[in-house]
Amino acid sequence: MADFNEYPPDLPVRDALILRNHSASESAHAVVPYSASDLARPSLGPANPFKGGDEPTTGDKRKNVLTGRAEETFISEHTFRAKHRAVERDGGPEREFLTSKAQKELAKRVRETREGKGSATVADGEGSYVGPWARYKTQRWEEVEVEVEVEEGRELGSDEEFVTDDGEEEVVESGTVIKAPEVNIKRREEVERQGEETSVFEGSEEFDYLGRGYLHVPQDLDFSLQKEVGEVTNFIPKKTVHVWRPHGKAGAAVAVTSLRLFPKSSHLGLSGGADGLVKIWDVYRGREVLRRWWWWGGRRFLSGGFDRKVRLWDTETGQCVQRFNVGKTPHVVKFNPGAENGHEFLAGLSDNRIVQYDSRAGNETVQEYDHHLGAINTLEFIDDSRRFMSTSDDRSLRVWEYGIPVEIKTISEPDMFALTKSAQHPSGKYVLYQCSDNSIVAYSSGSDKFRQNRKKAWRGHNTAGSAIGLTCSPDGQFVASGDTGGSVCFWDFKTCKLYSKLTADSSGGAINCVAWSEQETSKVFTAGAKGEIRLWD
Repeated sequence: MADFNEYPPDLPVRDALILRNHSASESAHAVVPYSASDLARPSLGPANPFKGGDEPTTGDKRKNVLTGRAEETFISEHTFRAKHRAVERDGGPEREFLTSKAQKELAKRVRETREGKGSATVADGEGSYVGPWARYKTQRWEEVEVEVEVEEGRELGSDEEFVTDDGEEEVVESGTVIKAPEVNIKRREEVERQGEETSVFEGSEEFDYLGRGYLHVPQDLDFSLQKEVGEVTNFIPKKTVHVWRPHGKAGAAVAVTSLRLFPKSSHLGLSGGADGLVKIWDVYRGREVLRRWWWWGGRRFLSGGFDRKVRLWDTETGQCVQRFNVGKTPHVVKFNPGAENGHEFLAGLSDNRIVQYDSRAGNETVQEYDHHLGAINTLEFIDDSRRFMSTSDDRSLRVWEYGIPVEIKTISEPDMFALTKSAQHPSGKYVLYQCSDNSIVAYSSGSDKFRQNRKKAWRGHNTAGSAIGLTCSPDGQFVASGDTGGSVCFWDFKTCKLYSKLTADSSGGAINCVAWSEQETSKVFTAGAKGEIRLWD
């Protein structure tokens, strides 16, 4: 091999070094065609990312942080969790610096903490094959029975069991009739005594000078209350005109849970509160609470409560006409708006059922619809009351033929949220639903194609976790909804643009109910957790 000293002394030192590196793998008589001009040529191969221009590579070029070089990378959530669990399981990040032999020893120690795989010839019992699903060896604790002396009359805790005096558990044979505890019987009787319906007139005058009651539509106002619904062009209100506080005692706020206006004329309001009272209040004359305690025509109305009963009331006299024991808590009750079946109503219950009653047939169920898998949230009659739509906590929407307990359409998508409140658009083509993902969605109801209109979604409010009411203006131009933050939102129906957001409760209480007057242009009623009913104009 050629030695460095054998090269001509007139070659530059830099050239000689390069020749020496090449000649290390060549024979002694090899000729290397290097010259000074060759050193300025660009090097072949990929560019060096750490070398800038013609400057020589230095250690500082390889650093972009103080301690070295850091590069951004992306890994999946699964990969990150797997690496994170491996570090936690093996005692820290020092495992990354173990040798291959040490890692194998560590994996062997982990395998030794698991029970055996068993024999493949044993199907069940001790020594059966479990394969990779073998459990880890854990310390077996002996079960020790501890007797707890229970005082007479004290309720047992969640972790206590009833044991008789002889130490044996009490076993009840099948078919044995068990009487309810006497304490529960007394409490039930007390609740039933409190549930006796009473009605008190609280207004100044129950009848006018002609002997007409408050159901009579006022005729002496500056405008008519007998116009066709939707005939007036609506506008968004701007300020609060009046505030009612019909529920709760002085200084105590009681939430308003439901709010309705008298059909067509809107001259009376009906509200239900968390205090168990239903109240009627006047809108135009004295604006006073008339009666505390609507068949679709307004002369009768339905109420449901946590006593698992639905009551039919006479609006004018305040008397309870009939009671229906539905068995479970009714979440929504609605009369059939059709003329043919106007004496029948539906009740959506907490046990996933929809029951149908006839007010003329007494306390007997006419029909039952039980295909939902969660508590019923909404009921809406469509197609001239021949069909109805229902939603539930099972995140589905079902369409039924009225009177037939088999749904004709089921909509249940993986990306659906629970639909908690509903309102029909005046055109009859859509039903709007309050969705739990802080949006309002629309489903077509004017044809046999019941499906969501993906082009329409109203957003900008917060409703998650609460049943927030919504409504449409009588002319179909606007959509209004409450908010969990104490606001009332107004959107354009066609463009879905948020036009206005008014503060109805400065303390941040949820606005549960919204109702739009069917006779005036911009009168809107709101109510919520604070117990106030506000009139906006």
